[in-house]
Amino acid sequence: MKKVIEVEGMCCKRCAERAEKKLLLLGGVSGAKANFKKGVIFVESDLPDEELSACVADAGFAVKEIRARKGIFG
Repeated sequence: MKKVIEVEGMCCKRCAERAEKKLLLLGGVSGAKANFKKGVIFVESDLPDEELSACVADAGFAVKEIRARKGIFG
């Protein structure tokens, strides 16, 4: 399932890379792409939101919201 994680505290490219790497280390995450300018991380995962939130918090960021990603192609 594709999800969007809105975060606070991601201020630069290095922060975004840290969040991506931390998420990709979790089993069950097949993709992660962070955008520090927008404060979001796009994730492809079957894990529950609680596990994703804990991982992002462990990387040093505050999670504001996790929602399903919706787009033109689903």
